[in-house]
Amino acid sequence: MFSMKKVLTIAGSDCSGGAGIQADIKTITAHRMYAMSVITALTAQNTTGVYNISEVDADFVAAQLDAVFTDIIPDAVKIGMVSNDDIIKTIAQKLRQYDAQNIVIDPVMVSTSGSKLIDKTAVESLKKELLPLARLITPNICEAEVLCGFMPRNDEEMEKAAIAIHDTVFDGRNDDCGVLIKGGHLIGSADDIMRDKSLTYIYHGKRINNSNTHGTGCTLSSAAACNLADGMTLHESIKYAKKYINLLLADKLNIGRGTGPLNHMAACTWITRDTL
Repeated sequence: MFSMKKVLTIAGSDCSGGAGIQADIKTITAHRMYAMSVITALTAQNTTGVYNISEVDADFVAAQLDAVFTDIIPDAVKIGMVSNDDIIKTIAQKLRQYDAQNIVIDPVMVSTSGSKLIDKTAVESLKKELLPLARLITPNICEAEVLCGFMPRNDEEMEKAAIAIHDTVFDGRNDDCGVLIKGGHLIGSADDIMRDKSLTYIYHGKRINNSNTHGTGCTLSSAAACNLADGMTLHESIKYAKKYINLLLADKLNIGRGTGPLNHMAACTWITRDTL
């Protein structure tokens, strides 16, 4: 008998397997942890785009959360696609009710292919209800613009944006909380910037020549959640999550006709008939 760390992902389903719940479960499993899921939406999508979205009723989201937290308590929680006001408020209420720990929020607003994944009325609820519960928030530069009011275009502006978001969202909260702005959409740079309550961390990155980046945001935030569940600091969690992402990008899996997914198991030893 043995125990293992448990990580819950709260997100939308990607039927093509590259992003959302599916990417999160693969990432958690690759980190040798036990994955659980609460599905907020069903999406009809693949590497070429998002073609339809069916939102899950907020009461059923609540029922899923109750089922998880009353039995298997997560060591960390990753939150991805939350598309409407009712779902956001329901998740926030349940996380407070169960005193959830190590919450990582990837504020998914637009898919890699450019499809909107959250309605306008939900953005304010996201800012006021859900983001303040997080230990780590991981917006890309487009999402950072929504949260701070300007588009960061270099390391200096990313730091300003991270400080502005941290001050607004956490409002003097003295816990160990951070805002990581991902620079993957910058031209000529792949640096990420993280701001905690007092320090700025710059994660310099060399751009890997790989156009198959479907689900990178989901994967990075899930990896960070796993690292927090394992007892790492915020800085360590991001550092090793980035190493994981870089390894997957360097593997250069090529699946699908559009922006393809990552090989989440690139860091794992494959099981063959001879090893069973």
